[in-house]
Amino acid sequence: MTEDDVNTPDDQAAGTGEELREHDVRTALLNLLAQVGTVTATEAASRLDYSSGLCSFHLRQLARHGYIEEAPHQGGRARPWRLRTPAADGPMAEEQFGDLTRGLEDESWQRWLTQRDEAPSEWRHDEAFSAVAYLTPEEMSRVANVIRRALAPYQDREQRPLARPDGARPVALITRLFPLLPHTADDADQD
Repeated sequence: MTEDDVNTPDDQAAGTGEELREHDVRTALLNLLAQVGTVTATEAASRLDYSSGLCSFHLRQLARHGYIEEAPHQGGRARPWRLRTPAADGPMAEEQFGDLTRGLEDESWQRWLTQRDEAPSEWRHDEAFSAVAYLTPEEMSRVANVIRRALAPYQDREQRPLARPDGARPVALITRLFPLLPHTADDADQD
């Protein structure tokens, strides 16, 4: 394997076992960063059960491809990373970041569906639901803010493990609010 093979974005990987493992490591790192905000290679290794060298390598590769960036820190050897801040890079980067986030959410959901039977019995269910409501843009923003406020009491448990009740596990909380657009003639041709 050449350096170009290692540095090729995962969606372009040829599909060998090693490349698939790299994809898994990078996906796990991106998911972890989405959950906790910032992480060092050592922290990632501890949480994901990989070596710190492997995590360090893949964090650098994710940074090289523009998915993450170094987080501000006080110096020293610790090198914290975070997801790249899209707002500083304009609307196109924000759209790409949103696509990446939704892709990670979808991948996590698919992993859940295929591995649900391996979870402890009390965790073998999910609370997936959807609804359609007629809202104005302002109401849609208010609904999103209500959801954020409802989740706020649980957000600090990642950084404060002692605040977690016994039996607590990380749970993906995904909400997507978007307007339903009318079907076009192109949509009818695809059906």
